[in-house]
Amino acid sequence: MNVPGTLAIHLLGEPHVSSGEEPRPAPRGRKGWALLAYLLTTASAPSREWLAELLFSDADDPFNALSWNLSQLRRLLGPKATISGGPVELRLPPGSFVDVRALTTGTWVQALGVPGLGRELLEGMTFPSSPAFEAWLLAERRRLSAAAENALREAARAKLAAGDAERAVELAIRVVAASPFDEDAQELLIRAYAAAGDRAAARRQRDSCIALFRRELGTDPGQAVLDAADPSPLPDAREQPPTIASVTAGLETGLAAMDAGAVDAAVAALRRAVAEAHQIDDPAIQTKALVALGSALVHGVRGRDGEGAGVLLEAIEVAHRIDDDTLAAQAHRELGYVELLRGRYDRAQRWLHGAVSLAGNDPAELAWAHAIQGVALTDVGRHADALYELGEALRVAQAADVGSVETWALTFIGRIRLLRRELVLARKALEAALARARQLRWTAFIPLPESLLADVDLAEGYIDAAASAYDHAYALSLQLGDPCWEGLAARGKGLVANRRGDTESAMRWVTEARMRCIRLPDAWLWVEGYCLDALCELAIERHRGDATQWAADLEVLATRTGMRELVARAYLHRSRSGDRAAAEAAAVLAAEVDNPAVLRTD
Repeated sequence: MNVPGTLAIHLLGEPHVSSGEEPRPAPRGRKGWALLAYLLTTASAPSREWLAELLFSDADDPFNALSWNLSQLRRLLGPKATISGGPVELRLPPGSFVDVRALTTGTWVQALGVPGLGRELLEGMTFPSSPAFEAWLLAERRRLSAAAENALREAARAKLAAGDAERAVELAIRVVAASPFDEDAQELLIRAYAAAGDRAAARRQRDSCIALFRRELGTDPGQAVLDAADPSPLPDAREQPPTIASVTAGLETGLAAMDAGAVDAAVAALRRAVAEAHQIDDPAIQTKALVALGSALVHGVRGRDGEGAGVLLEAIEVAHRIDDDTLAAQAHRELGYVELLRGRYDRAQRWLHGAVSLAGNDPAELAWAHAIQGVALTDVGRHADALYELGEALRVAQAADVGSVETWALTFIGRIRLLRRELVLARKALEAALARARQLRWTAFIPLPESLLADVDLAEGYIDAAASAYDHAYALSLQLGDPCWEGLAARGKGLVANRRGDTESAMRWVTEARMRCIRLPDAWLWVEGYCLDALCELAIERHRGDATQWAADLEVLATRTGMRELVARAYLHRSRSGDRAAAEAAAVLAAEVDNPAVLRTD
């Protein structure tokens, strides 16, 4: 039921606007709806010249056509909404409802209440006379389609953590139907069936998933999917009933094993601690054990992010019950990290904003929340916002001597500077990050700043230095078994080979980099995009026909995740491969990215 007088804008499905229960008169033609959708969802503040060219270049008088359509929007939205002149900015009255915003920035409860959930933006409308706008619209449709899936996924996880397994099954079925090759979704559905007590359905779903993957992909799904129908057995009961002291000791043992790199032993100890904490019904120790186990599954066990997320959601519920904001903040931050890795940036931002607000006076937790938020913002091309968050993380970390966050923040500040081709600033940040990582003996992290610093070396023409750094980063990544770091370093080795004229090795290494970085289902998706971007560059340089397919792969990945920078790069590559309409689209998409170097090809 709409609140009387509240403006409600629905762009998913057949677009319409209402004020309270009363429908507003629709604008004449489709361009008015296109203009409204662009103004409400674009990340930029467009000029009148920009909008006239984007949507009305086919009109006899583009500026007059724009003015007429703006007047149509004023009539549609009513007197309390304002549309300024230049840049054109739409301001809605307080309390207005916009379905695409509820979907992308609201809670999962709000997202599930969107009437057009799962339907296309401006459903059924096409704009053949405005090809650049069509490209933008396609990108937004894919992003919002993924956002709907992500809201359903989060809802299913929440229901599963709350013990409502039957509702979790209903929601997870919808996610799997939309993305049958998404291992995380398949695992979630199988675990939901098992939690509902329908072990036969869980095993049927697992077997169906295995058959699908073998038939269509020629491979089996990951271990997390294979194990999901048969939840981990409870640890053997001890001779003595558990106490707070014994649970605390088990928790300490698990954390120590995790620090020592003994992941299997750590997870086993933490599972026991969680089980025993439930037996003694002490919410405080339950929360500690749940957060520790969830974090271990996310960071220590490859392919277990889905299970870890479920444990962390349970931890948040208990933490809120006892007002433990610090542990709630850590669980929020870890969930934000999980969503970041898989390119679910809208959901990541919600969790990370929550982590910042809950962190309070805990400097380490506050610094980490800002630091991970900075990475998420960089991945989607919001570099100025990312620099602010990373700067906050660095400030708090240095004041509290939290060396790991300092290293992280410096590394990702360096990544921003590298992407923007601010090479002097990139080198300064990355050299400091690498030195700090070595000082801390944070071996598991070293390949990232080392590979990014090698990117700077290569951009500045120091080919031998870059080659040496990539070789070391790659060897260390193999020792660590980290697919993301392997992908970044292998990509660099390919670029070095290209500079040295060995085209065959260059293509082989960068192709391998793309495959290495996604060999596990919970790897960082941005790295795949970074590798695909390099593959496109190399293929276009060598006039290879597969450049078109790689550009298409990059476009699909980047549009679904909202990696706007890489969307613009995909259209740039299409343009360089001979698609004449793609050049204009690349410029439109690049306008939403805070990077003047986004369309450079050097």
